Amino acid sequence: MKIVLASRNQHKIAEWQATLGKYIDGVQLLSLDDAGIFEEIEENGKTFEENAFIKARTAAKSGYVSIGEDSGLAVTALDGEPGVYSARYAGGHGNDGANNALLLQKLKGKADRSAKFVCAIACVFPEDMARDVCVRGETEGVILEELRGEGGFGYDPLFLYEPEGKTFAEMNGEEKNAISHRGKAIALLAKELKKINER
Repeated sequence: MKIVLASRNQHKIAEWQATLGKYIDGVQLLSLDDAGIFEEIEENGKTFEENAFIKARTAAKSGYVSIGEDSGLAVTALDGEPGVYSARYAGGHGNDGANNALLLQKLKGKADRSAKFVCAIACVFPEDMARDVCVRGETEGVILEELRGEGGFGYDPLFLYEPEGKTFAEMNGEEKNAISHRGKAIALLAKELKKINER
């Protein structure tokens, strides 16, 4: 089964291939480039789910079953910020240092530092849109007052997963995938795909 993942990042494709491959035998993940989709995707949805569907529907122009993913951080005391703007919270896209600095600045003096990482994954079937599905994975944690850990990316060094007493940046890949929002969402998606294949 070939599936297009709405990404050009080969590292992400490989990560998805390894994770989804645990659940579905013979699945082959293609990038947007592999599928001949070269247009830029404008993520202008108001929710993670809307953005995931925007990406998946663009990828589905390839004719293959397609997956779009959108994820980010939602902080309770900031009414869900940075939310869908997580990667571009401080302006430029993917400036982790600036995004973390802005988050810490906005949380200064706030007692409630609870937050959750959210991942929405949409799967689109170009032959039969009625089968389209969207799943959501969440992991709850607390935002620290300073960075901890060398691994991960984005807000990982500030996000403390309390049951383990570690930030996402202090975990290895296996530890993080076992409890992460993305790991949970991929597991849910795999269940949905298996159900659809059995119909």
